[in-house]
Amino acid sequence: MRSRIRFFTWYRIIPLLLAALMGGISLAYAQGPAFVFQLLYPLEYQDYIAASSDRHGVDPWLIAAVIDTESNWDPSARSSKDALGLMQLMPETAQDMVRFGLVDGTRFDPENLADAETNIEFGTAYLSYLISYFNGSTDRAIAAYNAGLSNVDDWSEIDTVLHNAIGFPETQAYLFRVNNAWTRYKELYGDAFGA
Repeated sequence: MRSRIRFFTWYRIIPLLLAALMGGISLAYAQGPAFVFQLLYPLEYQDYIAASSDRHGVDPWLIAAVIDTESNWDPSARSSKDALGLMQLMPETAQDMVRFGLVDGTRFDPENLADAETNIEFGTAYLSYLISYFNGSTDRAIAAYNAGLSNVDDWSEIDTVLHNAIGFPETQAYLFRVNNAWTRYKELYGDAFGA
């Protein structure tokens, strides 16, 4: 009988040990050294990001978060749907930004989305357009960057809390990842853009 009681005592301790281990990992992640997180969240093309941020009024750390999430800083990235470059833009979206007068097509060629500066300019202009379209709601703009305007419009009619209404698990994960990266970039590189 006593051996049975001892077994159950150990059986109860295992979940407590696992919870303590997970808590320790979470604490290490939250309080980890900056250099470790800078490996996970690199920052490149600061001059291009700063210039496009100034022109379009978009938070530079949000731009960095979108780049990190979209392409992991690979300027030659290409999606299965033919989205291109750092910010994974569709060529049609770049053309729209020129047509709407948001990007100077004589300075930034919408056909040259493999160029980092050009891609960041068009991606930032598109983010600015989405933020404006959604009356300053960055969550809606981020979701639309991934899933498109019409989907976010539809989801906004379903529930006032966007995350509850998002119909695509990929977009839910995307929204979480961009917001998480946005927070990390502000924490790690708070002085990178002169703020």
